Amino acid sequence: MEVISPVHGKITYDENEIIKFEKTILGFDELHNFILRKVENSNFTILQSIEDEKISFVLVSPFDVESDYEIKLSNETIERIKAKFASDVSVFSLVTLNSDIKKITANLKAPVVINVNENLGEQVIIDKEKYKIKHPLVKE
Repeated sequence: MEVISPVHGKITYDENEIIKFEKTILGFDELHNFILRKVENSNFTILQSIEDEKISFVLVSPFDVESDYEIKLSNETIERIKAKFASDVSVFSLVTLNSDIKKITANLKAPVVINVNENLGEQVIIDKEKYKIKHPLVKE
């Protein structure tokens, strides 16, 4: 199978790579199926919709942004994404790009969590004041 992204070009994938979001990414309620692709030679990953090829998100590990980043998933989230062990789950922050590198930000407040074994994902909101929706990736 393939999706042709206007930004990332042709992306080939297998059905077993599709990540299903029962609870969708905020603001994208109609999109439930995505694939992940690592960006070569970088810490970034692309989350590409297979339902709307125009929609993709740049992701980064929040642990690469803040070394002391902490996340505790609710029992409901753990159940929905069928996580048995912490090692089942990858955590990503959505990145907002900007032509001014100093204005590129990561959303540490609402990470995307993916059970990499079950291919189930969800965006969660962390109830900690220290995490911001627009955390700068480049420190001045």
